[in-house]
Amino acid sequence: MKKIFVACGSGVVTSTIAINKLKEGLDERNIPEDDYKIGQGSVGEIESNAPEYDAVLVTSQYESDNVQIPIINGISLLTGVGADEVLDRIAKIVKS
Repeated sequence: MKKIFVACGSGVVTSTIAINKLKEGLDERNIPEDDYKIGQGSVGEIESNAPEYDAVLVTSQYESDNVQIPIINGISLLTGVGADEVLDRIAKIVKS
């Protein structure tokens, strides 16, 4: 099972929207919820949570040299522009 940490500024509003879009997109790609687990939090929690996860989906600008897993910009899940590319990338991580 792969674990994805979804983060936004406060850890509540936009990350919840992104999680819903992520679940819909993975379902459309025939990836069952049993294959992944989603965690949720704020941008400030990314570094401390990253060791427990396989990737981070963030709904704001974020970069860190201290995070050793993929950091995926998920703003497109909120706007719809480029969302398929993000969903395909996460689907590939979940399937690996």
